Parts: sequence; structure tokens; C-alpha cells
Amino acid sequence: MTAYTEKQYVEEMIATRRKIHQTPEEGWTEFQTTWLVAERLRALGLKVLLGTQVINPKAVMGRDPKLVEAAIKRALAAGVPQSFIDETGGYTGAVAVLETGRPGPVTAFRSDMDCVLVTESDSPDHLPTACGFSSKRPGFMHACGHDGHTSVALEVCRWLVDHKDQLKGTIKVLFQPAEEGVRGAGAMAASGVVDDVDTLIGAHVGTFAKLGTIGLCESGFLASTKIDVHFHGRPSHAGADPEKGRSALMAACAAAMMMQGIPRSGEGTTRIAVGRLNAGEGRNVTPVHADMQLEVRGETGEINQYMVKNVENIVEGVKRAYEVEAEIVKAGEATTLPSCPEVLDLIESVAKTVPGVESIERFNKPSGSEDCTLLIERVVQHGGRGAYFLFGCNHHGHHRADFEIQDETSLPMAFNMFKGLALRLNGI
Repeated sequence: MTAYTEKQYVEEMIATRRKIHQTPEEGWTEFQTTWLVAERLRALGLKVLLGTQVINPKAVMGRDPKLVEAAIKRALAAGVPQSFIDETGGYTGAVAVLETGRPGPVTAFRSDMDCVLVTESDSPDHLPTACGFSSKRPGFMHACGHDGHTSVALEVCRWLVDHKDQLKGTIKVLFQPAEEGVRGAGAMAASGVVDDVDTLIGAHVGTFAKLGTIGLCESGFLASTKIDVHFHGRPSHAGADPEKGRSALMAACAAAMMMQGIPRSGEGTTRIAVGRLNAGEGRNVTPVHADMQLEVRGETGEINQYMVKNVENIVEGVKRAYEVEAEIVKAGEATTLPSCPEVLDLIESVAKTVPGVESIERFNKPSGSEDCTLLIERVVQHGGRGAYFLFGCNHHGHHRADFEIQDETSLPMAFNMFKGLALRLNGI
């Protein structure tokens, strides 16, 4: 196999990103994306782990079997073989393993693959629309850059194979499902696939980092728990027998309002958001069902648990006050970023050598949540270390219909970052 030139790496990476961008898949349904990834990796001769080799089903959160079933049918219709679906066991995600045959450390690089539930802009000023690679699935869009993450990781895998003779030890590249809603990393960590890893590094396009910037995340990610609450009431005719009913809708509304009043912690930043509430059967029926989706966040794991406990107390109180039943389901989870300063220093030293990097910044301000923290935490618990960095782009805001990443500029920077890290950590 003849090694690619730098130009070929970049061209293939951008083409891959634009291909994936057209067929976005939400968390736990990324069968077409996982198939594309696995086929590319196997063509390179890499060992590929799939299904329950990289996902522990007992640790899976926020996976809807009906959505998975529909996604499998869609993937089969798109040409994904049934044999591959069988190989996954119904669980998306993959891990590539490069074994150099020479003693050395085990390094892992992590990417994610899922999309968000956004309809992409059809404005002619929006690059994917202008260049003909916008989403073909209304209501679904790679509006957070995970298509870019996947394409960078695939090209890093090609580079690793091309330069295997310059490397020692083992390098794993993780293609994680279901980052949105922080649902996938916990199950991947629980599979044990990173238990032997010495250093794990994750990255994300954009967020606080503008084009030309590499951002070192010293802290800032909030611990988070995603919670679904299912209220069950008692039906009655709303006009003739209102006293015989028990309204799940009113119970849910009361809970939502009370949750907004949870006292904020003096120990650090907190967040709560009730993002969705579906309820009721009809205009003249006492609502029997109400389904709520919410999330809490905290500057530390302890503060996050404080918020979780308050939510649980409110649901319990509402159950009694409104005489309804309620079920609480944890649908996702992330923790704070473990501190490994020496890895951040390594990333900074590599960034200084990467073409196109105009500035290097360190970020500590509270932001969103990222379940890569669970993978890093697992590595740290087993004696390793980890870190997370940003590679910039000029965007209008993540999870928006007009999100864009300037792939011809931002992705090569990320690719060169991971190349440099591979050579620093596993170079001969």
C-alpha cells in the first residue's frame, strides 16, 4: 500500500465529512455511519471491534428500541448488509486497533458520530447547501461537527497504517455513538475497551475556539444527568366525572415549575432545564400520561447529584399530592473533566508545530457537558491519564440550522494535531 500524500489525506478527509454530513443519524442509530467506518478500517487492514466488544448493554442509557429498529431497516435499504447488522448485535460504535508489534504505550483517540435533531438551513449562503452536501434527512443534521470528528479519525487511522514503521505500542481510535445527550461513552467505558489505555485524548470542533485556535480544556465541563420522568394518572370524563380522574399533565406541570425553583448551590455552578413535556389524550379526557425530558448539571459531581436529588424529591412529592404514579429513568450522564496537566502541556507543545494554528488558549469557563469525560475518568481510574482539546471554527452556534465548520481549514488542523500526538506518544 502506497502512503498518501498530505494533499490526499486532506482531500479524502473533506470528502468523507461531506458524505457523512448528508446522512445524519441520531444517537444509537448510527448504523450507516458505523458501516462506513468499519469498511474503511478493514480496508486498511486494521483490527475492528464492534457491538458488545465496545458497548456494554447493561450500561446503555437513552436507547429507544423502536428508533433502533427503524434505523436498521433504513440502513438495510441503503445497502448495509444484514451480516454487518448481525455483527453489531444492534449496537452502533466501533474501535480501530493498530498493533505495531513493538513494545510501547497504549494510546487512544476518541471521536463521536451522531447528529442532532435539527433541520438544516436551505439558505444559499450556507456552505453545505451551496456545495450540494446538505442533510438529506429533514429534522436531522450534523449541527455539532461530529461528521468532522469521524472523518478526521478515519484519516488519522489511514495515516497510522501508512506510518506504522515509525510507531511503537498500540493505538486505539474510538468511534463513539450517542454523544448527544451524553448517552454513549458510559457504555463504551463499561465495556472495558479503554482499561489498558495509558493516554486518552478527545477533541471537538468549535465551541469557544475560533478558526485558527487550539483550545486546551483545563476544566469547565459540567457534570450532568439526563432524566426522563413518566407520569401515569387516571382517566375520567373531564366534563361529567372530573373528580374521578388524576391528571398526569397537571402533575408534570407542577413538577416542572417546582424544579425551576430548586435552590442554587453556593458551592458552584448549577443548571436545570425541562426541555420537553408531552401529555394528554384529548380535550375532554383527564390526562393519563405525561412524559418529561429534563437535565441537570453541576460544576462538580457532588453538585450535580444535589440537583438530581432535588428533582427526585419533587417528583416524589408531586406523586403524593396529585395521586399519580411516576417513573424516573436516567437517560444520560457525564462527569467533570479529570485534571491531567502534563497531557495538556503535551497537546500545547504539539499545537505549536501545527500549520494554521494562530493561537493557543486555555479554557476553564463553565460550558456544556461532554461524555468523553467518562472515558477519561475510566482511564484515570486504571492508572492512565487523559485530556481534551478544541480545534476552532467560525460558527453561528452549535445545534443551529446554519452551523458550519469550514472543513477545508479546520479539519486539517485537527488531523495534524492527532498525527503529532501519535508521534509524541508512540513514536519510535
